[in-house]
Amino acid sequence: MRLLYTDKHPMFEARNIGCYDNVALRADTAGGCTHIDISFRSSPRRPYFCTMELLKNVSIAEFTSFKIGGKADYFCRARSVDELKEALAFARRHSLPIFILGGGTNMLLSDDGFRGVVVKIELHGVKWGEASVVAAGENWDSFVAETVARGLWGLENLSGIPGTVGAAPVQNIGAYGVEIAEVLEWVEALDMRTGEIKQLSNADCAFAYRDSIFKKQEGKNFIITRVAFRLQKDGAPNLQYKDLAEYFSSGGAPTLQQIRRAVLEIRARKFPDLKTHGTAGSFFKNPIISKEKFEELKKRFPGLSGFPVPSGVKVPLAWILDKICGLKGFEQDNTALWKDQPLVLVNKGGASASAVSALADNIAHIVKEKTGIEIEREVNFLC
Repeated sequence: MRLLYTDKHPMFEARNIGCYDNVALRADTAGGCTHIDISFRSSPRRPYFCTMELLKNVSIAEFTSFKIGGKADYFCRARSVDELKEALAFARRHSLPIFILGGGTNMLLSDDGFRGVVVKIELHGVKWGEASVVAAGENWDSFVAETVARGLWGLENLSGIPGTVGAAPVQNIGAYGVEIAEVLEWVEALDMRTGEIKQLSNADCAFAYRDSIFKKQEGKNFIITRVAFRLQKDGAPNLQYKDLAEYFSSGGAPTLQQIRRAVLEIRARKFPDLKTHGTAGSFFKNPIISKEKFEELKKRFPGLSGFPVPSGVKVPLAWILDKICGLKGFEQDNTALWKDQPLVLVNKGGASASAVSALADNIAHIVKEKTGIEIEREVNFLC
């Protein structure tokens, strides 16, 4: 098989060929293009077919919601587990780092790009049953919309969140009083160390606030391929979040469709439209502080609210940024805090990753100076 790429025409076609366990690669140049010859030494135990396309010097900015960042040395789309394994094999044989990309909605890519292989997960398919099993590349909100259409309770409060299903467990995404950990049954993942597919239970995922095993060193070798959810036909509305409680304050239990519509309306009022603004959504986590620290701040700032959690009190950073720091709408070097939701950092057009990072550092400094709280980024930074 010959994989062809050129700066003049970065696309190429990779024809269907038989692929085997043992692969030999040799690179050479001819006619202004770079070629990688791949020969296959027969290993009849596990033959399969691959059609993976490998691209060189690809701008990753277009694959991220921030619309910021440099080029990746190599880029490919994995539409099957076999193609994912091929990408890993290529990176391993060339001693290149690898980065797994989902919807690109929770990341900030360095202006210098990525000196390795970026693999975009495009695994698709949904199996409906006692558990709803979803491939990692499925669009998250499209999946949520389908659960609502089928009368399945559990994910309706998580409507409108951009990204893919496979990225959801990594962050333990949450909104409007619900976290994915509450309805996730298991995660299927490819272990990059062994090449084996493993199934991790909810407990194995070690979920915490915007955290999971997949963000820790012991879990970074896993690439999520499928996720299973336990949803209910006879669920009940979760309206504990203030905005939803106010929306339905007139009384009566809302339907699934009404809750989804409400969440989408509330999000539309608070968050910028990804079609017109570059952003990764909430850039920072809501800080969790000690009860003593909360009481201290409450005396200084009576309007501050708090939500008790096992490790302390979670406080709303958006309120702190707005009411204490006066930073709502603050602008700096083509970047800004969104006028309707200061947790959100936006690219006003032409911003660099370094400018966004500088704004984030400035915000963290101001919060620390005024409250003593050290805030933590929620967005992943790829350098």
